[in-house]
Amino acid sequence: MKFMPSTLPGVVIIEPDVYEDERGWFMESFNLQKFEEGLRHLGLPVPDPFVQDNQSCSKKGVLRGLHYQLEPFAQGKLVCVNHGAAFDVAVDIRQGSPSYGEWFGLELNTENKKMLWIPAGFAHGFLALEENTIFSYKTTNFYNKESERSIRWNDEALNIHWPDVGGYLINDKDQAAALFVM
Repeated sequence: MKFMPSTLPGVVIIEPDVYEDERGWFMESFNLQKFEEGLRHLGLPVPDPFVQDNQSCSKKGVLRGLHYQLEPFAQGKLVCVNHGAAFDVAVDIRQGSPSYGEWFGLELNTENKKMLWIPAGFAHGFLALEENTIFSYKTTNFYNKESERSIRWNDEALNIHWPDVGGYLINDKDQAAALFVM
């Protein structure tokens, strides 16, 4: 596995080793020892253990986010796409951080098999770029409805450059999310 820093401090791009032959391919999608070693090598802290795995299936144009949870239920997320493609976004919402309010986006898909580590303290969202995009993520904390928060996906203060897919499908809750406070 290759661990590469993104342009947003703390967010890490992970490229798994993929072994292909005439039968298809194989990859190790998660290995705790390699995950911890990769983060340490980049000088990043090892997060709390993963406690929950989630999956969603989205139509092309579905935009989910930007979601986060308040302390003490903040979540780190290890995200990937198992089928299809998504434009994945992390936004630094850590008060006092030098990169506060900055965002990073990366296409995750079944071809590149990249993953993204998004530590606690970041809002997260994604846009499905293909039909039936299956998005998976591990979290370092359990979902807690009372601590769930959202930031509006199209907040001008963030200026996220979402890809044009001919229109977005966004639920009412995400459409009504709060604006980001700079």
